[in-house]
Formats: sequence, C-alpha cells, structure tokens
Amino acid sequence: MLYDYTAKVREIEEQLLKAMARSLSLPEDSFVIQFGERPSTYVRFNYYPPCARPDLVIGLKPHADGSGMTILLQDEQVEGLQLLKDDQWFRVPIMPYALMVNIGDQLEIISNGIFRSPVHRALTNSTRERNTLAVFCAPDPAKEIGPVEELIDEKRPRAFKNIKNYVESYFHYYQQGRRPIDAVRL
Repeated sequence: MLYDYTAKVREIEEQLLKAMARSLSLPEDSFVIQFGERPSTYVRFNYYPPCARPDLVIGLKPHADGSGMTILLQDEQVEGLQLLKDDQWFRVPIMPYALMVNIGDQLEIISNGIFRSPVHRALTNSTRERNTLAVFCAPDPAKEIGPVEELIDEKRPRAFKNIKNYVESYFHYYQQGRRPIDAVRL
C-alpha cells in the first residue's frame, strides 16, 4: 500500500514539475531532467504526541526542506504546521483529503530562486496527537544539479552553484541550525 501511494505521489510530482516549467515558458521537461533517471523518494511518518506545554515544545524546529519537493498528507483533525513569512508565523489550515506541496531547497536551486523553499515548523498540541505522512522527492544524489540555464540572464544572474548530493550537505548545516541552501548560494 505504501509502495502504491509513493508511486502515485511520484506521478503527481512529475506533473507538477512539468507544469512549473511550463509556467516559466520552459520546455516541460526542464526540471524533470535535473531529477535524473533515478530520483530519490523518502517517506517519513511523523507522530507528535500530546504535550502539556506546547508553548515550550516545538514538534519540529524551523527549517526548509532539503528535497526538491515535499508532498505532505496532513492530519485530518489536528493543526500544527506553520510557515514563516516576513518574520511572522502563519498556520497552515487543514484541508481534508488534500495534499500539501512544499517546494524544497533543491527546486529553489534548479529554478534559480524563482520557486522558494519556505521555512516552516511543526507545533505540538496540548490534548491531541498529530500524525502526518511526508514524501520527500529529490533529484538523484549522483546527478549534479544547478540553475536551469534559461533562467539565468542579466536581470536574474546565477544565484546558486552546481552541487551533487545536496541532502548530504543539508544535514551538516541543519544540525548547526543554519540554512543549508546558503552554502550553495553565490
């Protein structure tokens, strides 16, 4: 069942990547090509138990995803996801039976910063547990990624270096509380 679910999510991801490329007047396979023949898929079940003092405990610290794209199935009843915008936290409402799509650092690199990887966090709830299922879709770690050439010009110069196996360096910076994408920013 999980295998079938992730296979369907990968189909959704590919269609989204094609639509995003078309939205920028690029050939539709421009982003898909960068993910390579063997894109990576990681699945994580998140369990946030009830916490008597949610004001003191964060379920997952603020971060941006190191994936290319993260597709999240949220808890149907308990909120907890928040996005950071303009130094203010905003709650992400629950939409039953909907998938939430989050751009990851690697797609920000590939799009030369046009599509941004948002900083987000997960909060605990004082009385109820929260469960989510995240599918992280990423380029093949053996493949070098970088900004699509058509997205680089005088008005929008190259913003990132090319990199292989971004996830490996991601966790190094994440553990230090730093934004991993800053390490490849020019």
